[in-house]
Amino acid sequence: MSADFLQRCRDIAGPEHVLTDAADCAPFLTDWRGRFTGRALAVLQPNEPQQVAQLVRACADHRIALVPQGGRTGLVLGSVPDASGDAVVLSLSRMNRIRALDAVNRTMTVDAGCILHDIQQAAASVDCLFPLSLAAEGSCTIGGNLSTNAGGTAVLRYGNARELCLGLEVVTPHGELWSGLRGLRKDNTGYDLRDLFIGAEGTLGVITGAVLKLFPQPKGSMTALVALAAPRDALALLTLMQDQCGASLTGFELMSDYCLRLVATHFPHLPTPFVKRHPQYVLLEVSSSESEAHAAGLLEDALNAAVERGLADDAVLATSNAQSQSLWHLREHIPLAQAAAGKNIKHDISVPISGIADFIDSTDAKLQQAFPSCQVVCFGHLGDGNLHYNVAPPEGQPHDEFLAHQDAINRIVHDSVDEASGSISAEHGIGALKRDDLARYKSKVELDMMRAIKGALDPLGIMNPGKIL
Repeated sequence: MSADFLQRCRDIAGPEHVLTDAADCAPFLTDWRGRFTGRALAVLQPNEPQQVAQLVRACADHRIALVPQGGRTGLVLGSVPDASGDAVVLSLSRMNRIRALDAVNRTMTVDAGCILHDIQQAAASVDCLFPLSLAAEGSCTIGGNLSTNAGGTAVLRYGNARELCLGLEVVTPHGELWSGLRGLRKDNTGYDLRDLFIGAEGTLGVITGAVLKLFPQPKGSMTALVALAAPRDALALLTLMQDQCGASLTGFELMSDYCLRLVATHFPHLPTPFVKRHPQYVLLEVSSSESEAHAAGLLEDALNAAVERGLADDAVLATSNAQSQSLWHLREHIPLAQAAAGKNIKHDISVPISGIADFIDSTDAKLQQAFPSCQVVCFGHLGDGNLHYNVAPPEGQPHDEFLAHQDAINRIVHDSVDEASGSISAEHGIGALKRDDLARYKSKVELDMMRAIKGALDPLGIMNPGKIL
């Protein structure tokens, strides 16, 4: 049967785009962190939505499972196949066209395989902004961003990927092509199918295209790095900045001193803004629709108020675009510095913003009691309640030895998240890695509704099996 299936796929996509050789398939089978490698019957590489529909129909006819894949930058094993070798990988990397740009309607229609950075550049070419911004933007694809409802550094002002998408084109598990590529802000005609597929991680269908929302380019922006004594001061600073800057506050990132020490160790060419070390730092960005001077005035006035109220110990204000980029590089290099330092246990969590300080204090204490001298790498998007709360081994302990405690550490962190009425996945998704944890923290009612939707849309269970549910 597999021979007939593979020949049908070759007839659809072309023989050169149905990969079966082990060496050719290898780059598509390992997760971004290099910790898991699956197996696949083949890697399929369509170049248009109609080919995707035909390939999915072939999978349905032959009862072959498929794993949709974008840029392979996910962290929860959502876009790689399992070890059975029974599924095919459906790579959308060849589908990378900007289909349409409408500067008046402020929309862009794109293939799902478009690289995020290319979309940002295309928007800038018509003096518009596509604000989704991630550390992996040079390699992640918009289809993957939408499938996981990605967040990033600008959620505070512009929202998650869901808020940045007006319409979708999707291939259903039956191999039918649904085109919902409408650039409408208002469309009240029944169930919102778009929102059903966003965040579904390819378990309900394959996103092949999207209409994205564009914004005016800011006329000016200013960046500052603020030194603080504790996360509680960061929350007070956030309230102050929102009161004084309103929607002009576009970035508010928390970073611990340990995070910046990791960056300084592994990327010594990056700047060290402060002579003295401080327990916590916040990276701020203020954008203005008026001018650079207006952005600078807003930020300077707010920082002066923060110093007067004792919320900020020190601050560095970027006076050029190069300095601003240098400060952002500090934040963006934290995951890279972690990878250079060795293996760690990652958590992508969110809690109500008002509870972040209590969460950090209590969870830090629980981890130290259970695993003395473990090192917490805590950073993230404080403005929207999303923290990357990662745990590294004590200095000198072998990393693989420490990773043996992963389940126990996950339980401590996720129980704390649950107690704080938070979420165990803020922007990375569930994939296969957090599937069992989801079953622990979601209610039976929620899980039953999710299973009912999955069963109704994908009765054969061929769409990204083993992910989420």
